Amino acid sequence: MLTQQPVAASLLERFRSVRQATMDFASRLTPEDMMVQSCAEASPVKWHLAHTSWFFETFVLSDFVAQYKPFNPDFRWLFNSYYKALGEMPAKKLRASFSRPPLDEILAYRQHVDAGIAQLLEQTPEDEAMRRIVLGLEHEYQHLELAVTDVKNAFFTNPLHPAYRLESPTEHEERISPPLEWLSYTPEVAGLAPGIVEIGVTPDPAALTSFAFDNETPRHKVYLEPFRLASRLVTCAEYLAFMEDSGYERPELWLSEGWDTMRDQGWTAPMYWRRDAEAKSGWSVFTLSGFRDLAELSETPVCHLSYFEADAFARWSGHRLPTEFEWEYVAARCHPAGNLLESGYLHPATASADLGQPQQLFGDVWEWTASPYTGYPGYKPLPGALGEYNGKFMSSQMILRGGSCATPQTHIRATYRNFFQPSIRWQFSGLRLAQDGPG
Repeated sequence: MLTQQPVAASLLERFRSVRQATMDFASRLTPEDMMVQSCAEASPVKWHLAHTSWFFETFVLSDFVAQYKPFNPDFRWLFNSYYKALGEMPAKKLRASFSRPPLDEILAYRQHVDAGIAQLLEQTPEDEAMRRIVLGLEHEYQHLELAVTDVKNAFFTNPLHPAYRLESPTEHEERISPPLEWLSYTPEVAGLAPGIVEIGVTPDPAALTSFAFDNETPRHKVYLEPFRLASRLVTCAEYLAFMEDSGYERPELWLSEGWDTMRDQGWTAPMYWRRDAEAKSGWSVFTLSGFRDLAELSETPVCHLSYFEADAFARWSGHRLPTEFEWEYVAARCHPAGNLLESGYLHPATASADLGQPQQLFGDVWEWTASPYTGYPGYKPLPGALGEYNGKFMSSQMILRGGSCATPQTHIRATYRNFFQPSIRWQFSGLRLAQDGPG
C-alpha cells in the first residue's frame, strides 16, 4: 500500500528541519572540537554526524531504493554503533581515532544521504519506508541531544575550559524558586477500578508519521496507590544543603553499590561542580557558557547527578524517588512543554511560581525514577536488526523521564522512557521527590 503524497511531502519538510538542527548545533564547533571523545559514554560530534547518516543509509536507502549505491562501502561497518546483526564494528572507545575520513567527507556523506531520502520521499515510498524515516528522525534527535552533552563534557575536560558560546541567557535566573509543594494524587481512570491506570502506548499502524519507541509499548494497566509528588525539581541550593550535612559521608543514605561507586570515583559533589575560593558561594559550576558562580544558579535545578546520588538525596530528605508510572500518570495530564533545546538556554532554569500545578515535568533535567528498565507486559522488539535498538539494553539500567534542556521539543512526550546505568552523570539528570499516601 502506497502512502499519500501530502504525507510524504510533510515528512520531507520535517526531515530537512531535523537534519538542519544537527548542523546548526555543530556550526559553532571547530573540526578539532568534533574529534574529541572525553569520556567512555561520549562520542565525537563528527561520529554523530556520520552515524545518523549511516542509520538512514542502512535502514532506509539500502532496503527501499533499488540499486542504491552506498557513499562508501566501508562506512557500513565503520559507523555501525552496536547492531551486531549487521556485523562487526570498531570499539566505541576508538571513535576519537577516526581522523580519517575527514570532516569534509562526512559532510559530503550527509549530503549524499539527504539527497537519497529526498528523492525517495518525492516518489511516495512504501509505508514501511516512511516508518523507518520517522524512526531515523527520532534517532537523530537522540544523537543531537547526546552531542550537546558530549560537547559539554569535552569542553569541561579541556584545561582551558572553553565555552560553547560566550553569551548566557539570564532571564530565568532572576526568579526565586517557589516553595516546594506536595501535590496529592489518588489515581482513578474512568471505566477502571480505583488505583488502576493505563501506561504506555499502543501504536496505530495506520498513523505513519506518529511515533513511539518500541519500549513505550504496549499500553497496559498498572496499579498505583495514592501518592504525592513534589511540585518542582530539587534545586542546587537544596542539594548543597545535603552536601553540607555530610551527605557524601553517611553510608546509611546510600545503596551499597552507590556507596562503593561514589567512594571509588571520588564523588563529593555533582559533576561539573568544583570548589572555588573566589566564588561567592565557594563553588563554581561548569556550563556550556563556561564556569558560573553557584550563587548565580542556586535556584536552578541541580543536574548531572547519578541515580545513586538522587536516591541518597531522597533518603536524606525523608522522601523517595517516584516510580516511572507515578510520573507518567501525572505528566500525561500536562502539555509537553518547558525549557527544552529550542529555548536556547542550554541549562536548567528556575521554576515558575504557578502554585498548585506540577512544574518542570518536561525539560530542564531528566528525572531519575525508582523504576528499573524492563519491558512492559507483552513487549516485543522490532523485527530484524532494528530490534537491537532498545530491547537488548533491558538490564542493569534505571528509567529517567521528562527530557532536559538539551532535548528537542518534538522529541519528548509523557510516555518517553530514557534509560542509563545508575552511575551515569554526564547527562542533564536530576530529581523530583515523591512520598506515599494521600494528602
